[in-house]
Amino acid sequence: MHTKNKSNTSIALQKFKKNFWGVLCFWFIIALSFLSIFAYFIIPDDSQHANSGDISLRSQSPGFKINVLNQHPQPIKTWNEYWNGRTNPSSSIPLSEYHIEKDTLFYKAYSNNPALEEEHNLFIGEYSQEQLGNLIKEKTYYLGTDNQGRDFLSRLILGSRVSLAIGFIAVFISLIIGITLGSVAGYFGGWIDSFILWLINIVWSIPTLLLVIAITLAIGKGFWQVFIAVGLTMWVEVARVVRGQVISIKEQQYITAAKALGYSNLRIIRKHILPNCMAPIIVISAANFASAILVESGLSFLGLGAQVPVPSWGAMIKENYNYIILGKPYLALIPGIAMFLLVMSFMLIGNSLRDALDTKN
Repeated sequence: MHTKNKSNTSIALQKFKKNFWGVLCFWFIIALSFLSIFAYFIIPDDSQHANSGDISLRSQSPGFKINVLNQHPQPIKTWNEYWNGRTNPSSSIPLSEYHIEKDTLFYKAYSNNPALEEEHNLFIGEYSQEQLGNLIKEKTYYLGTDNQGRDFLSRLILGSRVSLAIGFIAVFISLIIGITLGSVAGYFGGWIDSFILWLINIVWSIPTLLLVIAITLAIGKGFWQVFIAVGLTMWVEVARVVRGQVISIKEQQYITAAKALGYSNLRIIRKHILPNCMAPIIVISAANFASAILVESGLSFLGLGAQVPVPSWGAMIKENYNYIILGKPYLALIPGIAMFLLVMSFMLIGNSLRDALDTKN
């Protein structure tokens, strides 16, 4: 019988496919990634950062419906607005009631206090049939509104962009720094190894959140600054693992043969050592994704992360945590649950990858 030899990658992939929770979490992250990338194609509020709101609609319950008056038709979206939202969305007026008499629309603007509602009128005699059809639309807030009257579902979906972006960018930065320093320290040894190990221990001894806050205050608060700050604090564990793996692998006979053939140190590290270190690096990266999301959320809660009006799950919790005791706890719990599911997904994927890449099983 002819038996096909399978590579370690194929074997690991087959093991991973058999892990129900790992596969489920993988597809959950893929689905959330597509949802965040194409957010402005599907969210109800397509203004930039989903920041279009009406204070009279603040803190409405999920499923709240209301008729809105759109006096000016929306222009056709530009290519940039399909991905980043409308920079100048047309204002709409929520209506408590309305009726049309001949060529005039009579309406009352919605208010939390009905006694303050005043009747207005609008001449619609010159409106075309298309304009009349788009004049008044029923709008549904599927998850209600926040304390500024903004669509909560739209901001929740856009908040996933920040969490996923911080994971990818911070992990990418940490991998570049950690793999570089770890491989150099492990391969060359001596005073280079001692210096890098000393640097690793210094960074390791500082609490992560405190170090991120210090870096954020040094380079400034903002969307991209927090990504860099988190990435600069997460390379330590990667460097320690890579250093240990390189020290072990460089003593193998094939590395000695590569040196005898005259290969450069860079080629030996890049072609022969690092490919054999990837299994633990992949597992650490999955865990670092989860850590980066939690750190960013903590910074946003403290006001040092993504700045207003950029929606962030941590900032949404901060804006609405008072409602936990004021009768609308879902405003803080929903972004917290979303964060929990995303972090748990990365942790379960990390565990699944660890089991799949374990050659002893």
